[in-house]
Formats: sequence, structure tokens, C-alpha cells
Amino acid sequence: MNEYIPVLIMLFLAAATAGGMLLATSLIGPKMIFADKMEPFECGESPIVSPKLRFSVKFYLVALFFVIFDVEVVFVYPWAVLFSELGLFGFIEMMIFLSILTIGLIYVWKRGALEWD
Repeated sequence: MNEYIPVLIMLFLAAATAGGMLLATSLIGPKMIFADKMEPFECGESPIVSPKLRFSVKFYLVALFFVIFDVEVVFVYPWAVLFSELGLFGFIEMMIFLSILTIGLIYVWKRGALEWD
């Protein structure tokens, strides 16, 4: 049980630091409220459009495709590292995986889901 004492001390110090910072900012920080301060802030510029504007479905489709092909990299990298150990079986399996993803990309491309019109 003694080996957990340093972990508990670290957790206590982390919680005390976070709580201390929150307390310090609420006590010391400025409390002036005015109209300009309540405006939405967007990288130092005035907002061009309303923050409640709806995004096109195409935006979400492209984001989903990005996630799918990003996950592909997560599988390809370890395969490349262990390529010599996996041999022919590993190579064939990865080619099947990449072919399925390539067919999916071609399908998405032909359907026009990557167009921003």
C-alpha cells in the first residue's frame, strides 16, 4: 500500500494546483463586463456570420471520409514496421484492406461527395 502514497500525493497536488488557479482568477481577475466583451470572439476578427449558422451536410461527409482514411494510416503504419515479420500473409491481408478502402474512395468520388458545389 505504501507504493501508492506518491501517486496520491501527486493527485492531491494536481487538484490543489487546479483549484488554486481557479480560486486565484476569481479573486484577482478583473470583473468589468461591457458589451464588446460579451461579443463572440473569432481569432481577433469580428464574426462574419452567425455562430448558429448550419453547416452543409457535405462538410460532415468530408470530415467522415477524413476520419476513415486517417484510421487507415493507423493500420498501415504498424504493418509497415512489422512487414518483414508478417511475410506474404500480412502483405495479402493489407492489400485486401487497402483495396476495400480504394474501392470506397472511388465510389465516394464518383458519387460526387467530395465536391464543394
